[in-house]
Amino acid sequence: MKRGLSIALVSGILFGAGLTLSQMVNPFKVLAFLDVFGHWDASLAFVMGGALFIAAPAYHWILKQQKPVCEEKFYLPTKTRIDTRLVIGAMLFGMGWGIGGYCPGPALSALVINWQEAIPFVLAMIAGGFLADLVPEKTSN
Repeated sequence: MKRGLSIALVSGILFGAGLTLSQMVNPFKVLAFLDVFGHWDASLAFVMGGALFIAAPAYHWILKQQKPVCEEKFYLPTKTRIDTRLVIGAMLFGMGWGIGGYCPGPALSALVINWQEAIPFVLAMIAGGFLADLVPEKTSN
């Protein structure tokens, strides 16, 4: 248990530092990236590209292992169908990102350096999570 918590803590600190260094916690930088027909700042595309460059082969390699380092088995998504809940959730996520300039990871990291601005977004994100739980899932038999 201690090993898992240590790995999670180090991973979280590294993730937050990367988000801060890349300026993804700066909503104005993110909004400039999303403004493709205005004063577009493409620099965050390099951040995302760099993340994919590391994550894609790592994901492939990790799934070849017998089991995760701190768990007995891998917990992977089981749903593969694109449904209405997914599409609506993706649209709401995109609208929130476009309006607030944050997505969940950077918003939590921004609480450390710019909490006055990040708190309304984080509270709305939490409320959205609770509201999403109230929407029933369709079950097909």
